[in-house]
Amino acid sequence: MFELRLVQGSLLKKVLESLKDLVNDANFDCSATGFSLQAMDSSHVALVTLLLRSEGFEHYRCDRNITMGMNMGNMAKMLKCAGNDDIITIKADDGTDTVTFMFENPSQDKIADFEMKLMDIDSEHLGIPETEYEAIVRMPSAEFARICKDLSTIGDTVVISVTKEGVGFSTRGDIGTANTVLRQNTSADKPEDATIIEMEQSVTQTFALRYMNSFAKATPLANRVTISMSSELPAVVEYKIAEMGHLRFYLAPKIEDEEEIAGQAETRTRKETESKLEKKPDLKPMLLEESEPDEESKIKVEIKPKVESDNYTLVETKPKVESDNYTLVETKPEAESNGESEVMEVE
Repeated sequence: MFELRLVQGSLLKKVLESLKDLVNDANFDCSATGFSLQAMDSSHVALVTLLLRSEGFEHYRCDRNITMGMNMGNMAKMLKCAGNDDIITIKADDGTDTVTFMFENPSQDKIADFEMKLMDIDSEHLGIPETEYEAIVRMPSAEFARICKDLSTIGDTVVISVTKEGVGFSTRGDIGTANTVLRQNTSADKPEDATIIEMEQSVTQTFALRYMNSFAKATPLANRVTISMSSELPAVVEYKIAEMGHLRFYLAPKIEDEEEIAGQAETRTRKETESKLEKKPDLKPMLLEESEPDEESKIKVEIKPKVESDNYTLVETKPKVESDNYTLVETKPEAESNGESEVMEVE
C-alpha cells in the first residue's frame, strides 16, 4: 500500500501547474525514500525531474516500490478541487489501477475524495550524470520570470551570457532587440534579492523562450532559482521546494551554424537559410552517459586461411607413363585470387 499526507496541499497544486503544459503523461515513482518523477516533453528538448523526500510529509507509507502513471492535465484538474489551505492525502492500494485523492480542510469539518484511473505509460528512465558546471547563477525567481516574459514579446529565443561582468539575457525579433544585464549583487538588503554568480569561464548559450517561460511557472514554489550552464551541455533551471526536495528542468541549447551563413546568406532563399541557421536540439543523447558497445553491435570480421576452401577441382595429371594419379587443385574466386593457386597432391 502507498499513502502520503501533505499538510501544505498548495505545494502539490503549484507543482502540477508548472508541469501540465510541459508534459502530458508521466510516471510517478514511489519508494521508501520519497515521491519522484522524471519525464521528457514530446519533442525531446526538455526534461523535468521532481523529488519530494518522504521526511517532508506529515505521514508517508510505501510498503513496496510502485509506479503510478498519470495524465498531468487530469491530475491538475483533481487538485484544483482542493482549497489552498487543504491537507492533501494520496492513496493507492496494491494491485489496483486507481489512485485516490482526499482533500481535508484545516478545521477537519469537510472531507472530499476523488478517484482517478491510472495509466500504463511506457517511458524510459534516463541516467543523468553528475556534472560540474562552468557557470552557476542564483537569482530571484520572480526576476527571472519577468525577464523571460518581457523578452518573449520581442523574440522567440533568448541568449544567456554569463561573464565576470554579470549575466545577460538578450533576444532579437522582427520589431527590434532587447537586452537585460544583472550584475552580481551579494550585498543586497535581503538575501533573497541577491544575484550570485559562480563562474569558471564565460558561457553563452541560446534557448527557446517558450520553454523558459514554461519553467518560470514554478516561481511560486521558491523565492530563488538556480541556472547552471556549461558549453555543449543542457542548462539546468532548479527550484528548491522548501526542505522537501527540488524541481529541476533540463533544456537543450539551440545550435547555430554562423560560419556557413556568413558568406552565403545573400545568395540563398529564406527557407534554405533558416534550415542552416538552426539545428534541432535533442536532449536525450546529451544526458545519456557513454557506454561501451555491446558484442552484437560490433562489426565482426572473419579471416579465412588460404587452405580452407570448398572450391576444389580434380585435375588429371598426365605423366609420360600412364598413371592413375590425380592432383587436387584449389580454385579461388577472382576477388580472392592473386593469380596463384595452391596444389595438394592426393595419393
